[in-house]
Amino acid sequence: MESMRDVNRVMEREIKKGSSPLKLDHIEFGDYSYQEIMSQEKLFEVLTYLLRIGDFKQYAGKTILNNVYMDLRWKKPAFKRTKTIMERNNIFATIRRYVKKLKPQYNGDVYLETVRCYFDISQENLEKCRYTYQGNETYAFLMSDKYIRALYTHCLVARKEYAFDSVKSNGLSDMELSMVKLEGVREVLFQALLLDDVKFEDDKMYTELSSIYLLC
Repeated sequence: MESMRDVNRVMEREIKKGSSPLKLDHIEFGDYSYQEIMSQEKLFEVLTYLLRIGDFKQYAGKTILNNVYMDLRWKKPAFKRTKTIMERNNIFATIRRYVKKLKPQYNGDVYLETVRCYFDISQENLEKCRYTYQGNETYAFLMSDKYIRALYTHCLVARKEYAFDSVKSNGLSDMELSMVKLEGVREVLFQALLLDDVKFEDDKMYTELSSIYLLC
């Protein structure tokens, strides 16, 4: 992985070229963070939702292009944006094959982790990103591929650093806290940063970093 100094330099250059200056402020866990996946059917349902395919393809609006997905096609995780539903279907097919190879038992060994990534942007720049989609007022952030992948890197680094920091319970069980610390994680089956679904809470803007873990 590139040094964070290099990543920040890339972001500064891309802002000068016109990317929205959206920056990671911090990440948070809470009682929403962990959901046990108790069957293969449920796992595939979660994947189709995150990838906006199948029954969830209606969620694939214009801003889905900003999402970053983990792809295992070349046996080594690559993090990429997608332009077409075919690309996302291919990612899904790859994950299906990988899951069948690993043979999870669905007896407490598969979990969906949801981390809230809070972002910061000046009010002036935020107003420039406001638009109306299907009758609803929302925001669209114009960011280059390099900027989005750098932003994703910030989120991954913050997630790893959180594992080593002192962790408050935030309503989490002891088992969930062990997952926060990445203890007992056998494989990361999938990850996605959903920048097409930016939410606001108490004037704070966040989106979700979703990870599916297979535990030992």
